[in-house]
Amino acid sequence: MADTAQITAAYGRHYTVRTDAGTVYTARTRSKRSDYACGDFVRITALNDSQAVIENVLPRQSLLYRQDAWKSKLIAANVGQIVIVTAAVPAPNEALLQRALIAAEAAAVPALIVANKTDLPQTAAWLARLSFYQSLGYALAAVCARDCADTLRPLLHGKTNILLGASGVGKSTLTNALLGSHAARTGELSAALASGKHTTTHAQLYDLDSATKLIDAPGLQAFGLHHLDIIDLPKYFPEMHPLLGQCRFHNCRHRAEPACALKTAAEHGHVRVERLALLQQLTEELS
Repeated sequence: MADTAQITAAYGRHYTVRTDAGTVYTARTRSKRSDYACGDFVRITALNDSQAVIENVLPRQSLLYRQDAWKSKLIAANVGQIVIVTAAVPAPNEALLQRALIAAEAAAVPALIVANKTDLPQTAAWLARLSFYQSLGYALAAVCARDCADTLRPLLHGKTNILLGASGVGKSTLTNALLGSHAARTGELSAALASGKHTTTHAQLYDLDSATKLIDAPGLQAFGLHHLDIIDLPKYFPEMHPLLGQCRFHNCRHRAEPACALKTAAEHGHVRVERLALLQQLTEELS
């Protein structure tokens, strides 16, 4: 008899699943396909007290994934909030932040930007930079994972949250602080590379409390958006919403076409030039 379970960890074609009754199994798929993600609710058949087979996946409320020119990578399913963790040290990866926000918009999942490491003097300048995204309507929180992680709890409560960010920004340290344990591994920064060592190798779901879940995902260096349609890209820039449909041509690429509403807005300072450049860059990537 099949039971319903949630995937709490994904390792390629192998998974950890937990039933509604709290029973935990190591699970595998019947085929070579591994199109399941951490957070998925699935139907399983138990083989014994510790092993099970995944039969199929239940309908998803959301699916977060990234795709480059060659392959796609499922990140998590049934996520209620994407928490993009950033830090001034190592050097901020603003391109990753921008792409994660676009992925959140495309998945119709709210995003929360976290500036970690407020104890560092470099954080003030980074917070000033992040204020632009706050002006677009994104929630912004500043924390020091080692000292004041609890200030995030009200912003996470009642949702399944996924922590995304580059390696070294403190996602696992933040997870440990919120859990009050060392369930997530942490590592030291690699000063030579100015980036963090990958300490999380797979997505892992934790219960923060009875109503709140936290998924710690592996550190990202890039976020491919090849799964998006070119025509839809402007929809994922909040500041461009009022301009949608105002270009002369319905299939405008916002580059050399005449009477482009987005280019006109950028020329008059209503849209940041670098945001238009990002849209143009993504359009070229997806062409």
